Amino acid sequence: MAHVNYQFEKRRRDLERKQKQEAKRQRKLERKKLQGTEPPATPPLAPPI
Repeated sequence: MAHVNYQFEKRRRDLERKQKQEAKRQRKLERKKLQGTEPPATPPLAPPI
């Protein structure tokens, strides 16, 4: 029977975790870019009196 290589399993889990964190960071950056490119909402001008 083969022995379980715990170090390999730990490294695989760590790599998966880092990939997920990187993907999350990229999504946040994209969302921040999209918010930055939208023109700011300006209130409607009041009619002159």
